Amino acid sequence: MYINGAFTAAASGRTFAVTNPADGSLIEDVPDGAAEDARAAVDAAAAALPAWAATTAHHRAGVLARAHALMMERRDALAELMSREQGKPLKAAWTEVGYGADFLSWFAEEAKRVYGETIPSARADQRFMVLKQPVGVVAAITPWNYPISMITRKVGPALAAGCTVVLKPAEATPLTAIAMMRLFEEAGVPPGVVNLVTAADPRPVGEVLLTDKRVRKITFTGSTAVGKMIAEQAARQMKRVSMELGGHAPFIVFADADPAHAAKGATLVKFLNTGQACISPNRIYVQRPGYQAFLDTMTARVAKMKAGSGLTEGVQIGPLVNQRALEKVAAQVDDARAKGARVLTGGHRLTEGGLDKGHFYAPTVLADVTPEMLIHREETFGPVAAVMPFDDEADILEKANDTDYGLASYVYTNDLKRAWRMMEGLAFGIVGINDINPTAAAAPFGGIKESGLGREGARAGIEEYLDTKLVGLSV
Repeated sequence: MYINGAFTAAASGRTFAVTNPADGSLIEDVPDGAAEDARAAVDAAAAALPAWAATTAHHRAGVLARAHALMMERRDALAELMSREQGKPLKAAWTEVGYGADFLSWFAEEAKRVYGETIPSARADQRFMVLKQPVGVVAAITPWNYPISMITRKVGPALAAGCTVVLKPAEATPLTAIAMMRLFEEAGVPPGVVNLVTAADPRPVGEVLLTDKRVRKITFTGSTAVGKMIAEQAARQMKRVSMELGGHAPFIVFADADPAHAAKGATLVKFLNTGQACISPNRIYVQRPGYQAFLDTMTARVAKMKAGSGLTEGVQIGPLVNQRALEKVAAQVDDARAKGARVLTGGHRLTEGGLDKGHFYAPTVLADVTPEMLIHREETFGPVAAVMPFDDEADILEKANDTDYGLASYVYTNDLKRAWRMMEGLAFGIVGINDINPTAAAAPFGGIKESGLGREGARAGIEEYLDTKLVGLSV
């Protein structure tokens, strides 16, 4: 762990194993932190807060800029570590390191653009000023599927705003978080400003972060169920929260779009990170005239995808994160098959060539999916594309919005009027129009409904870590 500027073991001395999901092999043992360690981390963050908050925005920007440069220098090593720990194909891991570094660069600049304002008063003897100040100690809880970029997307704006941080990474991916602590230390982040607690069981650590009054902000990326629990407990002390939760993205292809082009885009975003991305489309709707052409293109592309260890040349599909994830994907496919879906490719666990040692599921295309199937209602988080035909625009908009989630959505059309109607009508925080990658450090990322609260990235990202203070001055 990393507490108050020092790498340390857990107070208990316990450790837990980090394994490679591609073959189950041991990578390393890491400290198994608990409540005592979390309290020490909060102590350090609280003690470091006044001095860090008092630094100039230009100083904080310089530290973040150095961290960005170090990430880019170590891009290959960080990508390899991520691929071993998380299973992501090396090329995708390399891309994520660059994406994660972008947040440090972006918020280095945003640190210098935290502006206050003056407001005219109705009284001649009064002046109003508005100040933006750091919210305080931040608890950041990050997921396993994007283990580096989700750290920088939270720690970057927190440090830029003048906050201090206690980071609790996912138990499956602590090694990339440890690597980032070494990087932040070398970049000049002072002791106590960023702290790391690794733990096999997140509950004791989470309880401290949620109940300690010195922690004034919780930022969490993960499941909706856990997010709701965190928000409920944080409300007891009126802690600020920002949540990036689950998704159930629709991908809608209209007849005026090129079905082959749309299928290529859908394949890229659906099988991104082996389908383990919150923005991956879960329901693919294709207007009937282009339905078969879409299926033909997607099936041909998916059938050629190579599965294996992320470190193997040419691999596009890595392992699922654990056995439970594998079983969930298999159950959804089996349910869809039993209820009439056609399996055009895949549809089974992969075991050949040593893949039985890992959690591999064949990249799969299901046709003729219906609303009665589990995969139409539940987020899959795996390499399965569920495709179904539709006829009417108004009907498909209603179907697309018929979910408690509201993170990402996608539309392929060449009709500008239709694009505007769908853009305005889709009840999602993100809409990609002929675009499968509507994300960047400069763009606000987040959902509505049960997909979350707040935004990460963009100008909005740093606002999540700032309090607004009004000053009334009598003259």
